[in-house]
Amino acid sequence: MDLPPIDIKAKPEKLEEAKEAGPSFHCDLSDTVIVHKIAQAFLPGLASACVDNTIGGLFNSPASLAVDMRREMVEYLTQRSETFVAESVNFRSGTSLVGFQDGYQVKGERTGLMIFVQEMEINGFWLIERREVIAQTLLKNVDFKNTFHCDMKFNSAAELAEHSLECNFRTMNCTNEGCNARFCASHLENHASICPFEILPCEQKCSDSIMRREMDKHCITVCPMRLVNCPFIQWVVNLVFPIVQFNNIVWMISILTCSIFFKSFTRMHLWRFLKNGLNNSKR
Repeated sequence: MDLPPIDIKAKPEKLEEAKEAGPSFHCDLSDTVIVHKIAQAFLPGLASACVDNTIGGLFNSPASLAVDMRREMVEYLTQRSETFVAESVNFRSGTSLVGFQDGYQVKGERTGLMIFVQEMEINGFWLIERREVIAQTLLKNVDFKNTFHCDMKFNSAAELAEHSLECNFRTMNCTNEGCNARFCASHLENHASICPFEILPCEQKCSDSIMRREMDKHCITVCPMRLVNCPFIQWVVNLVFPIVQFNNIVWMISILTCSIFFKSFTRMHLWRFLKNGLNNSKR
């Protein structure tokens, strides 16, 4: 009985296909600060488009156009973002990261427009979480230099999970008590340098540790190392010293002043005594 032939080429073909396909696990992390800023621009842009399309109309209101205009806006921005790189390379027009939003930018500060934006926010018409999903897609389409998002790919979910713990675009929360800031890991140092809730050693070198936002008040009002003027400035010397040394320095200057005054008084009294004695002897 003949054995069925073995297809030796089957495995290599599968391996070649896998190699051609490449890593299938993509890191989808991006700069949350930039994504949030783009998402915030959507509502004013949508409101502007709705208001502009109802100018002169008697029966349409901005709210009645919001759903259709939102769909059109998303389609327009997605299409523009997909061709953004080609347009930038071909025309070299210096288009900015959000240049594809020109058609939906807010023109001027109009009271009715801002009221409409607030109404949409209150009614939850277009939640920020959903806008951020769209903003993230647009950002990846236009960020061809990978400045604001991670484009790394991996062969397994385990590798991706390991990378996610160290990715520069992973989301972090500020650990300072009272601060609710969220940012990507690449902004950690920058946030630490400006966080108002960061605990810092006193700028005037006292032993206290103070919040950044309370530092100026501490240094001016209660810091034991804050500088004060000498109370004897009119009689002795122009001195400035930390208030913690106030009592000791004032005591020392008082003793010194009294000593100088006493010595001066003694010399003057002695001179008068000698002068009077000489005058009496002449008589």
